[in-house]
Amino acid sequence: MAGKASLAESTRRSYEEHIRLYLKPGLGHLKLTDLRDDHIEKLYAAMRLIGRDLRGRKPSPLLVRLLEVRQDDPERRRPLSAARLHRVHATTMSALNSAVKRKKLRHNPAIHIELPKARKPRPLVWTAPRIAAWQRTGTRPAPVMVWTPDQVGAFLDFTIDDRLYPLWHLAAHRGLRRGEIVALGWTEVDFDDDSIYILDNLPGSGVTDDFDLDTDDYDDPKSEAGHRTVGLDPDTKQVLTTWQGRQDKERTDHRTAWIDSGRVFTHPDGSRLTPNGVSQRFERLITRFATIRREHTEHQWTVDQLAARHLMPTEAIDTALTFGPLPPIRLHDLRHTAASLTYRAVKDLKVVSELLGHASVHFTGDIYTSIFADADRAAAKAAADIVPRRHRLGAMAPAEPENLTSPTPGNGPGLDM
Repeated sequence: MAGKASLAESTRRSYEEHIRLYLKPGLGHLKLTDLRDDHIEKLYAAMRLIGRDLRGRKPSPLLVRLLEVRQDDPERRRPLSAARLHRVHATTMSALNSAVKRKKLRHNPAIHIELPKARKPRPLVWTAPRIAAWQRTGTRPAPVMVWTPDQVGAFLDFTIDDRLYPLWHLAAHRGLRRGEIVALGWTEVDFDDDSIYILDNLPGSGVTDDFDLDTDDYDDPKSEAGHRTVGLDPDTKQVLTTWQGRQDKERTDHRTAWIDSGRVFTHPDGSRLTPNGVSQRFERLITRFATIRREHTEHQWTVDQLAARHLMPTEAIDTALTFGPLPPIRLHDLRHTAASLTYRAVKDLKVVSELLGHASVHFTGDIYTSIFADADRAAAKAAADIVPRRHRLGAMAPAEPENLTSPTPGNGPGLDM
């Protein structure tokens, strides 16, 4: 690890985690020169058993070692995805390739190991049939779900009085990553130019910060395209200027206790938000939306009673009761939702790709094919409407049914069977 001087901090922590949880307990008892491909294959096979039902079988010593390093964290005892296995393999390959370059190995024993194919999750839109299935079974149709414009509007109306409403608004409309929003500084907000700039690693946000595992959200954007200017529409600009005024008041109220972090979104004392904390607050708001609807149905509580119970304005309660069920998404899925909204508005994949800071338009199209489908159906209709027709399809006469019966005398030849 000491020789990996050019690693981004998030990648370094990922490598260290893979070494601690997988490579060291799985392969650390071997000498490097004794390492063979079957050792690595057995490790990956044991990794696929983490969190699985062994049906009474005794776990192998290798699996036991993998589980022992997880005893202090039950979350890490869940089954591993194929994507996780691929990431660990990438770490293994990087380490062994370095060993070959440094003449500590003649060849990389992991180079020809085959892995199960990792399915890339595709975002799906929360349509009415999918919502109905989710209400019936409690299961999401896919890991990555995207709100419709109506659902976004309902959430924003519901949270209009929440202290972090400006953060939800910016995420839903402009598609910033969670770490980009939390790291955003006022120096990168230009109200005269109606834009914000997504900067790389901000000053003072390195590994010495007291952010523990959340510091990866302050790393450089995921590609060079991630360094980008994001335009602000008039509503979002107004939301941010109002928020700046509120933060200025909080600074005045806290006086010398104010922590000048320079961030756009902070706690009331000016201290920085944590990405995980923001995600948890977002999830609690969605849960509260459902709780209000359930309490109204079960207890027949009025809007005023619910507003007093949840310390929310009556307008927000009314939104939850009149809109209908709001299906759950992750905070990161607001980014996908913003992509959908932008594509619906402009029908330009390149604009969406630049907004999100993707490395290529092809990547954007590959990821968002499913959620752009409804917008493309509208484009198909618009294209069809261009063709001039004297007779519309709705005016077509229904086809006469064919006579498949045997011929009768005097009616000509019948159908030759």
